[in-house]
Amino acid sequence: MQVRPSEDIVIRALTGYSTRHPWKVIALWAVLGVVLSALAPTLIGRVTQNQTGDFLPKSYDSAAALEIAEKQFGVNPDATTVTMLVARSDGKALDAADQKRVEAEAAKLAQRRVIMPREDDRPKFLVPDRSQTPRIAPAMVAPDRSFELLSVELIGNRTDKGVQGVYRAFRDAARTQFSEAGMRTGFTGSLADTVDTTDSHETAAKVGGALLMGLILLINVLVFRSVLAALLPLVAVAMIIGVAGGAVAGAAILTGRKLDAGTPDLISVVLLGIGIDYLLFLLFRFREQLRARPEQSAREAAGQVSGRVGTAITSAALTIVAGFATLGVATFGQFRSLGPAIAVSVLVMLLGSLTLLPALLAAAGRKMFWPAKALGHEPDEGRAARFGARVARRPMTMTFASVALLAALAAGLIGIRMDYGQGNAAAKTPAAATATEISRALPAGVTDPTSVFVTVTDGGTLTAGRLDGLSRALAQVKGVGQVARTVLNEDHRAARIDLYPTAAPQSRQARDLASGPVRAAVAQHTPAGTTAHVGGTAAIYADISTAVDHDLKIVFPVAAALIALILLLLLRSLLAPVILMLSVGLGFAATLGAATLLFQHVLGKPGVNFSLPLVLFLFVVALGTDYNILISDRIREEMQRPGPARAAVARAVQHTTPAIATAGLVLAGSFATLATTPGNEQIAFAMTLGILLSALVLSLVLVPALAALLGRSIWWPVRPRPTNGGHPQHRANAPAPEPDRVMTAD
Repeated sequence: MQVRPSEDIVIRALTGYSTRHPWKVIALWAVLGVVLSALAPTLIGRVTQNQTGDFLPKSYDSAAALEIAEKQFGVNPDATTVTMLVARSDGKALDAADQKRVEAEAAKLAQRRVIMPREDDRPKFLVPDRSQTPRIAPAMVAPDRSFELLSVELIGNRTDKGVQGVYRAFRDAARTQFSEAGMRTGFTGSLADTVDTTDSHETAAKVGGALLMGLILLINVLVFRSVLAALLPLVAVAMIIGVAGGAVAGAAILTGRKLDAGTPDLISVVLLGIGIDYLLFLLFRFREQLRARPEQSAREAAGQVSGRVGTAITSAALTIVAGFATLGVATFGQFRSLGPAIAVSVLVMLLGSLTLLPALLAAAGRKMFWPAKALGHEPDEGRAARFGARVARRPMTMTFASVALLAALAAGLIGIRMDYGQGNAAAKTPAAATATEISRALPAGVTDPTSVFVTVTDGGTLTAGRLDGLSRALAQVKGVGQVARTVLNEDHRAARIDLYPTAAPQSRQARDLASGPVRAAVAQHTPAGTTAHVGGTAAIYADISTAVDHDLKIVFPVAAALIALILLLLLRSLLAPVILMLSVGLGFAATLGAATLLFQHVLGKPGVNFSLPLVLFLFVVALGTDYNILISDRIREEMQRPGPARAAVARAVQHTTPAIATAGLVLAGSFATLATTPGNEQIAFAMTLGILLSALVLSLVLVPALAALLGRSIWWPVRPRPTNGGHPQHRANAPAPEPDRVMTAD
């Protein structure tokens, strides 16, 4: 009797208990799903961080500047600033009376509490209340007196729906109030731009979500011809996602980590895709088992299938966990918090896949596939069988074609550049139009200045005169449109000098200016006995670029090594993991190359999003390895049967093609919906293409073709030994090999 590894025993214990007591397991998950789904928004709100600069280590210059701004000048780290433009409705220049009217109306707005609109019927205690009284201060008047700028400070993350609702309410109230006074208004800044872009994409987002749900239902109906099998994945995965959201927030609270505001949405998309993937793997194998063993009880079949597939699912999930856990060693805090958050959520999905999903199979039994009547007989040899035979018959041709396609796409990497911009400067939104109007009369950076913070180190105090030399030097830097007067803090031990670049704050020119000439001028002209740091959005993103470049050199090899180790333990082979990792690496290069080719070379973008290579590497390598694990596990299983290795490859491709193709389409569709979220177009395209390449090219063509070429030696040094008879499912289900068709050499 063969002794299973301890991990395998744990997996089978979980799946076995779940299939023996399905209703207890389902009830437990349902309760957890309802409770944690309700609490998740409040918990997530407690661990969400607003300022991107807060994710930088304090050793970076802009992070040190941000700390001075908070401690010495009382800047609220959770504040987001909106710039409001006020001008006469008739287009005439503002006179003294107009300016007094603007000040009076602004004072009224500053005394009015803005109540957060409620968009659902959830109890108040479950929805964080972002109601607040904005801080409004005059900023400056245009040189031609065509408008005056006001600074409006709101508390909260710009991606928070509650904060967005507060901004909309304030914006509408301000428009009405100033309109009655004969004035028109405009709003710009990161929050205004986010809200305008979100509103313009609102319909697309709703349509995209509906299309995704429709795609999942349609694919499942077409594949299983069953209502229950079509609806069950959505219900089950929704339960697990609710639990995962609460678990991630709870883990962040316990460890003191802060999450980026976009992390919860990304987690939901990831879990929706991989959760349905895992359930589809189980459903296909469950149906196969029921067809092969009609006399077996459904619960017994569910237990056997879940135990067998559970091993592959566990290994697949652990590759994702290992890949994203490596982000914990990154220096950039946004990555360092994203990695463990996704790792925790995937572990919750794994637990659900080993308990809730098997329980649902056991509870539904053969009714899972109602009203389909195909369980009583074997399906005719279809396209999957013919495709598997073709891959096994011509492995050299298939290998060459796959590698040629991937290499052609990877060629797009030539000349790749990183884009650290915060948005689309060319977006046609009201916020962008207001920013353009401001830039005609004032430097573009007035809405988001680059700031130089000076602190004393000699125990003395600062005066504006002591910093005149630094101010003059900064004013002479090419690209600085204007230098504001020096602002001292209360004890005169710190000072702030705001610079207004001529380039837009989110542009590459502004970042290069802050990190290059401005910092050089500061280093050369900072008075003795003081120290200075350059901060602001442009400086922060310049430092982020440095941090990301550093992290890429660390995370890539560490993640690849951990995933390779998991494959080594799973496949018990030295050669197979190398082949899988090389194929996945080629898939990553092809995906990133295609994204570069489209967005940078064809569409003329400044480059690819700075986070794309790292996130894409982890997702494509980790999620793509899921499919490779599934096909490799089945190839190894089939090679344990008597007969030629190529016939085993053909059978493995035949049985796994429906599951992998369906799962790949669903996962790709879930990532495609990210395109409806402003700023995620590149990630949506790359992730969708990467998953399709991983599923349809790597897992169903390249890896099986290489296995057909190498035969059983692919499992060197421990080759699977053919056993007489094989698994009963094989005896009942699998057709005999056809040497004339399958074994023909290229």
